[in-house]
Amino acid sequence: MAKTNNIAKRFDGKVAIVTASTQGIGLSIAERLGLEGASVVVSSRKQKNVDEAVEKLKGKGIEVFGVVCHVSNAQQRKNLIDKTLQKYGKIDVVVSNAAANPSVDSILVTQESVLDKLWEINVKASILILQDAAPHLTKGSSVVLISSIAGYHPQAAMAMYGVTKTALLGLNKALATAMAPNTRVNCVAPGFVPTHFANFITKDAAIRKQLEEKTLLNRLGTTEDMAAATAFLASDDASYITGETVVVAGGMPSRL
Repeated sequence: MAKTNNIAKRFDGKVAIVTASTQGIGLSIAERLGLEGASVVVSSRKQKNVDEAVEKLKGKGIEVFGVVCHVSNAQQRKNLIDKTLQKYGKIDVVVSNAAANPSVDSILVTQESVLDKLWEINVKASILILQDAAPHLTKGSSVVLISSIAGYHPQAAMAMYGVTKTALLGLNKALATAMAPNTRVNCVAPGFVPTHFANFITKDAAIRKQLEEKTLLNRLGTTEDMAAATAFLASDDASYITGETVVVAGGMPSRL
């Protein structure tokens, strides 16, 4: 993460929820928003991971609160919103980052249960958590969905994952219409980033090199790259931007 003295304080006095935010891109987003002054609510499925993320962020001087939340669990989603309101009294920013990719099977042999899980976590949960959050969002609030470059080019080994990320591009447009004018909704589509989630792709040196060569910048992305783009869209610097997707993929082609 960039040095804190070089980071603007665009979120002073604001409260931000980031789902799936105890590692990888989600944690970097929570850190960036927190370093810019937000009170950040982090969440993931396991208490241990939540506790570790809270301690890490507190160690950087960030005001942070942690809640266990599996986004496909209705009671845990409601609890995330309720506890945020009990702690901070409002919600200014929601970043929907949770995703799953439980299979690398070809799309035509993917089991129905896997299809259901992909839809449930990658698409449906974003809608449902915003149904819970929307009545409590402040005027001028912001929502950022995290899609993927895979939404533009679903790879064979992650085809259905890619299709769910394509769905988020449409969901972004629909939510921007539904939540206007008081809440802006935008989307970030990360390129390939070496995280635990993407390790099955990026750990192979040959595949990693191929991916790097597909970019114009000859490198993979970092979690900080994705956090910076997310913070911009969530901030007042993007106050006249809604319904848009920013592809953060080093120039990798991105056309549907």
